[in-house]
Amino acid sequence: MPRPLPENEDPVPDRTPVFHWFLPTGGDGRDPGGVTAVQGRTGAATRRPADVGYLAQVAAAAEQAGFTALLAPVGLGCVDPWILAAALTQHTSRIGFLVAFRAGFASPTLLAQQADSFRRFAGGRLRLNVVTGGDPAEQRAYGDHLAHDERYARTDEVMAALRDLLAGERVDRQGEHLRLDGARLVDPAVEHPVPLYFGGASPAAEQVAARRADVQLLWGEPPSAIGERIARLRAIAAGQGRTLRYGLRLHVISRDTAEQAWAEADRILSGLDPAAVRASQARFAAMDSTGQARMTALHGGGTATARDLLVAPNLWAGIGLVREGAGTALVGSHDEVAARLAEYRALGVEEFVLSGYPHLEEAYRVGEEVVPRVRALAAAQDARAGRAGRAAQAVQDARDARDVRAAR
Repeated sequence: MPRPLPENEDPVPDRTPVFHWFLPTGGDGRDPGGVTAVQGRTGAATRRPADVGYLAQVAAAAEQAGFTALLAPVGLGCVDPWILAAALTQHTSRIGFLVAFRAGFASPTLLAQQADSFRRFAGGRLRLNVVTGGDPAEQRAYGDHLAHDERYARTDEVMAALRDLLAGERVDRQGEHLRLDGARLVDPAVEHPVPLYFGGASPAAEQVAARRADVQLLWGEPPSAIGERIARLRAIAAGQGRTLRYGLRLHVISRDTAEQAWAEADRILSGLDPAAVRASQARFAAMDSTGQARMTALHGGGTATARDLLVAPNLWAGIGLVREGAGTALVGSHDEVAARLAEYRALGVEEFVLSGYPHLEEAYRVGEEVVPRVRALAAAQDARAGRAGRAAQAVQDARDARDVRAAR
């Protein structure tokens, strides 16, 4: 029998897009060369040091601009994300912190204690970004010598234990990489759930995401590639009886006009030291990260003109010439950038982790000019989907009613 649809019920679930900002914890400046320099890599640029005074300004700007959380990255070139996030809670009141940590470098019991203390003292303003690591040289610098797939197997065990501990459960686990006996938290703040964000593009990573993650983060590839990845991840997660949310990590170069935005992209590209590009590309080639390989394939190491590095409408691969990890930017007018973000959202992306150089000024620009446009486009998408859903429901109800009459 058809189920009556209440007058105001929308068959499409709430998918209000969520926007986060990035903390430049390796230093900041008007171009990615500043980050390269502070990480001890090749390349130089005028940069702003990653001190708490400056990062507090970035955090306050992101909060004022309406972002939901701040990603605090992890790695040799970053300040410690836990200590930084704790410090910035004293300079903010609402914005959350997406704290990255390298799985396997600390006991999940200790991680759970850190996360539980943070969520308690910060009123629940915590999300966790689980990083497995894709640079063997950096992993060895931390004392980790596991191979690629072994690292993801360890991450799987860490995430399983961490989730249970944060939910207030006792954990007794005898795995290949972890042995926990009677692990638990004392009076955990379970009223503040901590979502687990996760990244990785290899088959091993996608299996872990399907089993353990709440939000799968993707780097900014062309929409066709993102659509393929989401479809594949949905199928894998469905096999585990789970559903995932999807987030996109992107840089943004947005201006009043497209010409102004591309002029900025040209300025960034022309300022890159060719030696820095060569050194960065050699280092990236030595990594065993599938995601990094996908980023590198987009630009091919080329340094011609900015528009030569356009890999999809408004999607520019120039950032990835010197920056590891997320290496693409949306370049265009505010309307163009918003339209591209809405296009990703239509594919299933519900959260966006954005950034721009310099991060202080761009937090205001993106938050004030781009985010409201995306929200308006998302509302229009949902209105159309709602009308289509109600129409489909009406057709189905009519068919059901006809079948009932025929059966009498």
